Amino acid sequence: MKRFSFSLQLLVGLVAGIALGFVAKIWDVAWLAETLTRVGQIFVQLLKLAVPPLVFTAVLVSVANLRNVNGAARLASKTLLWFLITAFISVALAIGLGLLLNPGQGVTLDTGAAKAVDLEGAGTWLDFVTGIVPTNIVTAFTEVKVLQIVFLGVVLGAAALAVGEKAEPFLNLGRSVLELVQKALWWVLRLAPIGTAGLIGKAVSTYGWDLLAPLAKFSAGVYVGCFIVLLAVYPTLLAVWGKVNPVQFFRNAWPAIELAFVSRSSVGTLPLTQRVTVERNGVDRDYASFAVPFGATTKMDGCASVYPALAAIFVAQVFGVPLGFGDYLLIAFVSVVGSAATAGLTGAIVMLTLTLSTLGLPLEGVGLLLAIDPILDMIRTATNVAGQLVVPVLVARSEGRLDEAVFNAPPQPLDAAAPVGRAPQPAAA
Repeated sequence: MKRFSFSLQLLVGLVAGIALGFVAKIWDVAWLAETLTRVGQIFVQLLKLAVPPLVFTAVLVSVANLRNVNGAARLASKTLLWFLITAFISVALAIGLGLLLNPGQGVTLDTGAAKAVDLEGAGTWLDFVTGIVPTNIVTAFTEVKVLQIVFLGVVLGAAALAVGEKAEPFLNLGRSVLELVQKALWWVLRLAPIGTAGLIGKAVSTYGWDLLAPLAKFSAGVYVGCFIVLLAVYPTLLAVWGKVNPVQFFRNAWPAIELAFVSRSSVGTLPLTQRVTVERNGVDRDYASFAVPFGATTKMDGCASVYPALAAIFVAQVFGVPLGFGDYLLIAFVSVVGSAATAGLTGAIVMLTLTLSTLGLPLEGVGLLLAIDPILDMIRTATNVAGQLVVPVLVARSEGRLDEAVFNAPPQPLDAAAPVGRAPQPAAA
């Protein structure tokens, strides 16, 4: 397998999964469908197993590492600003696309059946804000409440900065755990071609194309909206503001974007995203150690901008609730400031319920979209990770922290690349 690039291995897994999924569905091969389901479940479980320690140590170390970066406050501010700008552009395009497509008009669905969906009490701004602060540290980790884990990482990272040298033993422990988790997760990612076959095969064997029929316009809108962001917005920003070649960027970034598509987890893709950012895109390692983990937990243009905007318009039209100009402004506001609600895990249900409740739309609408959520989550997560790769390049380029020789070089095979944190430091451009 080492003779084939990681991207090619993922592509082979994708094609094999689609073929096996159709075989299982068309000929009703129950054992094959079950096998594909189990393979996909095991792969996702392995990714999720690493999420609590990975998120906590990555955020902790990334915040603490800011003291090693000249102009850290400026870099952090620029990163957040670009997060906001790209989120606003994405949601504005999604609203425009929703008004053009009218995805919910003429759709006849059993809205009564959706009321049985358990939304776990999430949905209001008060729930969101209250949920940030953990009531029990252990519970935050055992129940994988990513937003609370991020909060703990930020607070302890900031405390370590304030304490100074006395905090070094604690930070060294955090760095060691982070490196161990990243190494173990990289072994899991090497199984991604097999996991891809299982995940895609399960989706095809379970859903086929039948489920998309009543929601075809909405599903197409989500994919079109994400593709516009991926193939128009990001390349324009890279070419105009970043002064870099967008085609070269996507050549470098493709393995991370592809893995995000099949795994549906921004956090699970984090080690590969970090390696691509530093070893292929040439972003300064010290800055990348902050920007990439921070982006993986808060930068969600697909899940927090494109999807909830289109979904809100869809739900409003299905339930016959008119939306005005002020409502569209609210959608944009929620999308720009609420990205952290998605927290880098598969699915965007928290963000959707937050958007619907803010607009006063029926939360039963979430239940209408749950069935096709895995299909839509693929392109959403790919868009998330692409945005998490774009912003560090833009900021690093503007700050002279982008090694253009690395960026423009033929993409380095990731199979042969050193683990995150050990590759040679690229020289600043």
